[in-house]
Amino acid sequence: MTLTVGPISADDHLAFVQDQRIVSFLQSPEWARVKTEWRSESLGWRDGRQLVGAGLVLHRPVPRLERYTLAYLPEGPVIDWTGDLDAWLGPLATYLRANGAFAIRLGPPVRTHVWTAAQVKEGVADPAVERLTDLPSQADPLGALVTSRLRDGGWLPQSPEDGFGAGHPQFNFELPLAGKTEDDLLRGMNQLWRRNLKKAAKAGVEVAVGNDLKAFHELYVETAARDQFTPRPLRYFETMFAALGPGRIRLYLAHHDGALVSAAIMVRVGAQAWYSYGASSTAKREVRGSNACQWAMIRDALAAGCDVYSLRGITPTLDAADSHVGLIQFKVGTGGQAVRYVGEWDLPLRPLVYRAFDLYMRQREYRRKR
Repeated sequence: MTLTVGPISADDHLAFVQDQRIVSFLQSPEWARVKTEWRSESLGWRDGRQLVGAGLVLHRPVPRLERYTLAYLPEGPVIDWTGDLDAWLGPLATYLRANGAFAIRLGPPVRTHVWTAAQVKEGVADPAVERLTDLPSQADPLGALVTSRLRDGGWLPQSPEDGFGAGHPQFNFELPLAGKTEDDLLRGMNQLWRRNLKKAAKAGVEVAVGNDLKAFHELYVETAARDQFTPRPLRYFETMFAALGPGRIRLYLAHHDGALVSAAIMVRVGAQAWYSYGASSTAKREVRGSNACQWAMIRDALAAGCDVYSLRGITPTLDAADSHVGLIQFKVGTGGQAVRYVGEWDLPLRPLVYRAFDLYMRQREYRRKR
């Protein structure tokens, strides 16, 4: 098989993505309209005249060297990762270098390890266990193979200790839906989750799909102040909804006695759904609006025929004293599984420029933490 790589139209890219059962929404051409601060292009792999792969490339210029870019394919590209990676990635590197990229960063959608909810729960309870990776896991041989081939091909791993890099998390929590019923999913949840869902129902919490992004954003800003993270502006979410459209993105709003107590955004592409953003009020925590929102999204993902509902990133820490453990415990309560992916990898195409960029990013991170 001899593959070539070149630009494709957004329509061809979208048609290819829609033919895939599992593909990240970050690799859909619409995502380029959300990341307006990046230059973007849709690339296609062809075997002869047949389109056999696609990727959304986001180009980030180098400070003071704007003619060179970091070419980033978040959670992609959409190719056959079981095949000969040199045959797939070699033409990509040739094309991008010829068009001004100093490096490629990609995130293969390939698993390396899986841990059950029961294992994670036991790990949190065990003082001797500090990280997910301290626990036995179900290893995926494809993940080991892809990791080995990337390393042998000169790619450099970018995933830090906490699983979050400049891009997307290496560790995620996912709820398998294929072949399940609502009753199956409820039985898989822990006792606390089932009790909280009953509390929400008894308290009269009502969850509905809506379009009041301003109300969501006000609650999201409140959540950011409480949990100490930097919120995105309202305009970002308006752009996100306009780009992805009602068929792929939904806003869930949970009210109690007329007051908004929780809100969440779900994105769905093909047979996968993602919990993307969430917010909750400091008041009325006892009515469990967050649980009610999650259950509404899970039920809708199941009804839509999804195979997987992703609760997105977690850190691999299981140290009970770590502030991130509370989020992990919330997600583990759904009864799903913790999944480690191959992570993000860089291929330097112009080593001197790449080293300058790496130094710039390290200095920026150092200043941010001071």
